[in-house]
Amino acid sequence: MCLKIFQKKHKNGAGDYTIPLVRLDVMPENTLDELKYLYEFSVVDNSLDYLGHPDAILLRDGSILDVYPSGHGKGAIRSSISRDGGVTYTDKIENMPESWETSRETPTVYRLEFADGSPDKILLVSGNPDWHDGKGSTGGFNFSLSDDEGKNWSEFELCFSKKDEFTVFPIVSMASLTRLKENGEFVDKWMAFFHDRSFVNYKTILSFKNGKAVWSVPEPYFAQHREMEKKANMCEVEVVRSDCGKGDELCLIARSNNKNYNSLLSFSSDEGKTWSKPVFAPSALNGERHKADYTKDGRLFITFRSIERDKAKTDRNYKGKHNWFSEGWVAWVGTYDDLKKGREGQYRIKLAHTYLADQTVPVLSANADTGYCGNVVLDDDTVVTSTYGCFGEKLENGKYKTYVVSKRVRLSDVDKLIK
Repeated sequence: MCLKIFQKKHKNGAGDYTIPLVRLDVMPENTLDELKYLYEFSVVDNSLDYLGHPDAILLRDGSILDVYPSGHGKGAIRSSISRDGGVTYTDKIENMPESWETSRETPTVYRLEFADGSPDKILLVSGNPDWHDGKGSTGGFNFSLSDDEGKNWSEFELCFSKKDEFTVFPIVSMASLTRLKENGEFVDKWMAFFHDRSFVNYKTILSFKNGKAVWSVPEPYFAQHREMEKKANMCEVEVVRSDCGKGDELCLIARSNNKNYNSLLSFSSDEGKTWSKPVFAPSALNGERHKADYTKDGRLFITFRSIERDKAKTDRNYKGKHNWFSEGWVAWVGTYDDLKKGREGQYRIKLAHTYLADQTVPVLSANADTGYCGNVVLDDDTVVTSTYGCFGEKLENGKYKTYVVSKRVRLSDVDKLIK
């Protein structure tokens, strides 16, 4: 499906979605006891007036580690750990590196598995954008590694800063990290993506030499499609591997930051060396900062910040004052084949309501300051998803507090609601 043909059907991809929306922000009367958990959420951290942008990883002992900044997209890195599958968050990293106090970005965290069976490493990355806040920036990105399931971490190591021959100012690094294949087999190389202020999207390849992490010089990977990359302000991409993460094709899902276009989809069959001409994602998948995970039945659970561009819905909600609005923290459920064929998917979920300043009860339109989720899938196929937003708790001045929460969802139970 080429971009030109798709635009004839939906200008810049705009339109409404038609798949069912399951609202888990308001519990209906007579909800079965075994389904009530779907409407509840757990507080991960509400200790500051504003906390945001979490990421999460499942530890080998079944615990869930969340990391997030002490502010909007930047600030000292904080952590919370759940030992009971996301029901409560009672612990934190005890041996936090001192260098994490100076983080200038939203941290991202990934597990690294090795072909020779060596113990896994956990990678945490935080970029150094130039926020024009008077503090200056070293440029480049920082990374830490843990060899013991997150108990202890190395201090930040800085790459591609102003002191280096090649300098970048990354935003949301690493937005995605994908283990690569060679000759059809997984190898100990990982492709990582980030973007800069000009919405040039870069990739760098992580490998290890004599046990030391080595990052390749970042290079623009979407230059062939620069016109659309620039027009849409493409950024913060998620990469999904086909066949439940074992296949030979990659799907890229990109945010359109200027909101004049739907999210973009592009595909690669050569491990990210080249990418197909981008097409607009169906409106059911339109949004920002997509995070995707497979459940055990082969479906994709993709969280994101909803961006709704349907004119009729926007006019109804905002009387023509804006060209978009948000339904808040949502998830899309479908298959990789849906992505490949441009289908809408199976259904959407409104996970919880994020309150706008004048709202007192959950409604469809919501605060867009949410998303950037940390998702894990437990052994029993429960998805635990974490995000930030205004979830109803207020400050003394009457304004809503912004904090981090998590939610537990089993798609088999959501299926029951659909039926």
